[in-house]
Amino acid sequence: MSHPQAGEAAPAPLSDASLPPQHAAARIISGTSVANEIKSELSSRIALLKTKHEVVPALAVLLVGARADSLSYVAMKKKVAAKLGVRMMVYTFEQCVEESSLVDRIDACNADADIHGILVQLPLPEHICEENVIRRVAIEKDVDAFHFEHLGRLARRDTEFHPLFLPCTASGCMELLRRSAVDVRGKHAVIVGRSKLVGMPVSLLLLKQDATVTVCHSKTQNIADIVGLADILIVAIGQPQFVRGHWIKPGATVLDVGANAVRDNSARGYHLVGDVCFEEALTRAGMITPVPGGVGPMTVAMLMLSVVCAAERLATGIADGDEACIK
Repeated sequence: MSHPQAGEAAPAPLSDASLPPQHAAARIISGTSVANEIKSELSSRIALLKTKHEVVPALAVLLVGARADSLSYVAMKKKVAAKLGVRMMVYTFEQCVEESSLVDRIDACNADADIHGILVQLPLPEHICEENVIRRVAIEKDVDAFHFEHLGRLARRDTEFHPLFLPCTASGCMELLRRSAVDVRGKHAVIVGRSKLVGMPVSLLLLKQDATVTVCHSKTQNIADIVGLADILIVAIGQPQFVRGHWIKPGATVLDVGANAVRDNSARGYHLVGDVCFEEALTRAGMITPVPGGVGPMTVAMLMLSVVCAAERLATGIADGDEACIK
């Protein structure tokens, strides 16, 4: 060890600030909090529709069978709708229902001017062609944006044909990024999962905001290496804790879309985990959504936004393709 020469000041002892920095735990992005903000904003828009235009936003939901998850999702939507003052009608059908019966109900809802949005709760039984049923919903009432025309409009780079609605989970992800002050322009976004409900639409939305996008799927090789390049990572693959913490680029923003039930010995019999190993990711990510309480609440909030937008279009005469209601 060298010693200071005569006339030299002794070096100051190392302080905590001069030590190599340790990565702080990731900031939690609360989807519950953001969803509550959106619902609060919607309340004033709904009140204006009622007082100025005498219009009550209305959503029709078609529910087939008695799947526990579908019943839970519909109940959640109905609870939020009731609190907001959105009228929600649930049309229930037996598991053995004929496809023609669903189509007839959709036709009736399409023709009803007091219904602004139509949602077919998926999945449908195997004997029913989901595509035939979804395509029957009028595009101006397709608030879940399942119709192929909405995805086609979203893929266009011109400004002439905007989608009337955006897929609720994908738009919820984008809203979480926006309200968390995450600038996506020029960033490398990696999407794990290519479903038509989440992966594909969110990749298109990110491209529209000038992100560089990589989509990974079941045939992707070296997926951990690709995930490690992501400034923004969105995981929607439906596999519990698939993405491990050490895959994640330090400081990355992580949105976990997964909601997987894992059996345990609790009174409920299970707990929910995401597609990302949350505890491991906390030590690497800069920001991350939890499960539950992350992307999930946003899906319902964005659905209600779409229903309100549909009602506003009817009340104010906004033209087809106008982007004014897409927030």
